[in-house]
Amino acid sequence: MTPSTTAAPTSLAVALTTSSRRRWERPAHLALWACAAVSVLATVGIVAVLAGETARFLAVVPVGDFLTGTEWSPAGTGGDATASFGLLPLLGGTAIVAVGALLVGVPLGLATAIYLAEYAPARTRAVLKPVIELLAGIPTVVIGFFALQVITPHLLRPLFGADRVFVFNGAAGAIAVGLMITPIIASLSEDALRAVPVSLRDAAHGLGAGRRITSLRVVVPAALSGISASILLALSRAVGETMIVSIAAGSTPELTADPFRSIQTLTAAIAHTVSGEAASGTTRYQSLFAVGAALFVLTLALNAVSSRVVRRYRGVYS
Repeated sequence: MTPSTTAAPTSLAVALTTSSRRRWERPAHLALWACAAVSVLATVGIVAVLAGETARFLAVVPVGDFLTGTEWSPAGTGGDATASFGLLPLLGGTAIVAVGALLVGVPLGLATAIYLAEYAPARTRAVLKPVIELLAGIPTVVIGFFALQVITPHLLRPLFGADRVFVFNGAAGAIAVGLMITPIIASLSEDALRAVPVSLRDAAHGLGAGRRITSLRVVVPAALSGISASILLALSRAVGETMIVSIAAGSTPELTADPFRSIQTLTAAIAHTVSGEAASGTTRYQSLFAVGAALFVLTLALNAVSSRVVRRYRGVYS
């Protein structure tokens, strides 16, 4: 058989294969485009619903009273006429939980990440990291009951006094949320630390730096972009948490700086109002969407700050 006769079937097979691939490229392209379109349309729909109901709410409640009011009582004492829709108590409760969660989650998560990336043997890391990430899979309602049954009576009250610490309090919710976000910070920070080039560590060791100095003054600054992103992502997760704060932190929308009192966050206020009798079309019903819009703007701002921090420090250490 001559080379020309063997080349012809081979060329025909290649042509048929190419034709078959091209036949499936357009349907695959359309399917991927449809998936992207669904995501965009869902986002637009959510924003449109929030904006529409929030506009109806602000037509009844002045925006100044909503943003600067110090009392949140959507049910009122005598119907809508005596209801109050001040957002500051909910923002204050959210801030107590979010800041407290960072005070717990950042040291635990970052220390865990440094140990796993710089000190732990390979076998230890292979065992510990899945165990730590398992905490992220625990249902938040379970963590909330843990805070209510363990953190408050066996940790906070013995330390600060039973008379000062309420049964439902912001500190218990903050600690529980901090435990919840610890795996997020630990896992993402550990990935960022391990991505730092080995040459930086070798250079530090060559100058006489020990492992501790190398980890804290060379590796951590070089991985600051990923670490910052993990912390801001965990902060967004803490702000959006519902079940833990609904169970452990209470449902008292009080503007206070005392973390041992009962408080209410933005998400808990939405859950509490939904569980009550909020008839469609009422101001109380529309306040749900106004609080949701405030939460949406807050998390969007956190994500924007996170993106800016990542871009800034990535440019420094790239």
